[in-house]
Amino acid sequence: MDYKDYATIFKALSDPNRLRILTIIHKEGRVCVCRILEQFDITQPTFSYHMKTLQDAGLVACEKEGTLCYYELNYDKISQLKIFLSRLN
Repeated sequence: MDYKDYATIFKALSDPNRLRILTIIHKEGRVCVCRILEQFDITQPTFSYHMKTLQDAGLVACEKEGTLCYYELNYDKISQLKIFLSRLN
C-alpha cells in the first residue's frame, strides 16, 4: 500500500458511524446488512454511503446471497494498517 491508500483508510475511519459499523462486524463476524442497519437511526441511503466508503477503503468485503448482502472485515488490510502504524512508533 502507498500513502494514498492509507489516507483513504483514515478518511473512512474518520466517521463515528463507520467506526461503529466496523465494531459490529468485528463482534459478529460475517453479518447481514439488515442486522447492522437495525442498530442505527439513519436512512438506508446514508447507511449505503457508509458501507461503500468502507468497501472502497478495502476495510470490508461484501458477499451477496440472493437479495441479502453479508459483510465481513478484510483482516489482511487491517493487518497492513497495523504494521504501518507500528512503524510510526
